[in-house]
Amino acid sequence: MTLDAAWAVDWVRRSAAAVAEHRDELVELDRQIGDGDHGENLDRGFRAVVAKLDALDAPPASVGDVLKLVATTLMSTVGGAAGPLYGTAYLRASKTGAARELGADGVVALLEAALDGIVARGRAGAGEKTMVDAWTPAVAAAVEAADHGAPPSAVLAAAAQGAHTGAIATVPLVATKGRASYLGERSAGHLDPGARSSELILVAAAQAAAAAD
Repeated sequence: MTLDAAWAVDWVRRSAAAVAEHRDELVELDRQIGDGDHGENLDRGFRAVVAKLDALDAPPASVGDVLKLVATTLMSTVGGAAGPLYGTAYLRASKTGAARELGADGVVALLEAALDGIVARGRAGAGEKTMVDAWTPAVAAAVEAADHGAPPSAVLAAAAQGAHTGAIATVPLVATKGRASYLGERSAGHLDPGARSSELILVAAAQAAAAAD
């Protein structure tokens, strides 16, 4: 089983639905340690992405084409730090998705590129209470699954579980990056909104892959 542009489109639509469903949760999480606009901004961005997909004359030819559309749209519609971070993640990932179909190794390369983009744009590392803390264990779990011969859908399922574990692990952390770092020790005890939205997006990727099997 391989994953193609139809999977990527389904991933995007599922991501948009998940962000919309959890919009208020993301707003509240961000209100506790940030600007309070993460859910609203991300929801607006993904709705714009879906609108662009709906307006296409022909379906995208590759996973990379889909992810590039996501990247450029999020960069132009999502404010704050999330737009550039997610935009860079999708843009880096798009460059690994030029092939019409991705196997397990292709999926791992896509996830690794997305994480590299977030790290490069945010200049953040693991343990600083950011979305990196969800993506890092997600990529590690994906690599492990692929190394054991798992198909793409299982690789993404492992990544989604890794992202969930990583997001939950941000709760006790003290933020040292971004606006949450202004709170110092008071940032501990809160789930990082970027890690939570990253989990939602990777769960959507896994669900789309399972549906494609």
